Amino acid sequence: MKQLLIFAPLALAGCGSAVGLKPPPGGTLPPAPYGASAQPTPTQLVTPTPQQRPQRSDELLTNAQERRADEFDLPPE
Repeated sequence: MKQLLIFAPLALAGCGSAVGLKPPPGGTLPPAPYGASAQPTPTQLVTPTPQQRPQRSDELLTNAQERRADEFDLPPE
């Protein structure tokens, strides 16, 4: 059990190493996306887009409106 407590932090420390990303020796980057004018760099490939990480909007009720009556909301027969 002690060994697990010693080696777990060491194993987790190696997981976050993302400095100096480059393709393996003899390898290449993935092909450029269809319609792209240039090959993206490794940094651009790992940077999330706004669609992947949207910004949070804290103004949830700025456009609150009353709901209109629902004519199909009938009680059961």
